[in-house]
Amino acid sequence: MSVVLAALTSDPNLLRCELHRLAEQVLVQTEPRANAVGVGAYAQDEVLLRRFSSAEGEPSLVGLAPPGESEALLFHASRIPVGQSLEENTQPFRSRRWLFAHQGSVSGFDELRATLLDSLPEHLQRQVHGGTDSEVLFALFLRHLRDVGRTDDPRLEAHVAGRMLADTAREVIKRSVDAGIPRASTLNLVATNGYLLVACRFGEEPLFYSRLEGGAECVPCGVTASSSESQPAVGAHRRRRTVVLASHLKRPGSWVELPRGTTLAVGLDLQVQLLNGG
Repeated sequence: MSVVLAALTSDPNLLRCELHRLAEQVLVQTEPRANAVGVGAYAQDEVLLRRFSSAEGEPSLVGLAPPGESEALLFHASRIPVGQSLEENTQPFRSRRWLFAHQGSVSGFDELRATLLDSLPEHLQRQVHGGTDSEVLFALFLRHLRDVGRTDDPRLEAHVAGRMLADTAREVIKRSVDAGIPRASTLNLVATNGYLLVACRFGEEPLFYSRLEGGAECVPCGVTASSSESQPAVGAHRRRRTVVLASHLKRPGSWVELPRGTTLAVGLDLQVQLLNGG
């Protein structure tokens, strides 16, 4: 099963600090070992996307941080079949400002693939380059956003994006039922455009979320409990807030499991909205 981690923070300068805080809480590698790892982040108007294989070393949480500031991060690690292109099949996938990751699998995908692709407009069909079910799911999500004219809207509300994400999962579930596919799919979907973070859980595999509040200490920045309040870094670290989503934890702690059939939606105010029933 693949690993997914996402974060949306109030202070883009402190994303690396937040990842350091998470190092003892979340896992970014499981068994069987991932051979395709990707991480996406933002640098103002640019989207930064890195993809690498297991041959390039074990991923570390702090090492996932972008070189500069970023409000959001999306990480995914999985195993792709031998012979598949790392560039075309490694998540997260990107389209303009959108980053997307899928944990799980679409049951009967080979049977459903043609029908799902036929439901897409031509420009979205052309965006599907690899052979994964996840990339098709991303195209379906983009189609839902396009249908309401909100694909590139920086003012898109988190709850609206969350509803579109859940509609994507429900569409695939319905098509599976209509095709008589007996086994349920696992559709844990995560998306961000740098302004918001949305995720939905459809299936047995869990997703967890947590809200990190500001703190008085930060090892990477050398901020300690005895640091002077007059230091700008002290105030910044106290004010920081971050919402984190993860699929694999070292210990549950203060993490909350996202109920099945529920969507999480977080905007720039970092208020967590749970949309029941997807």
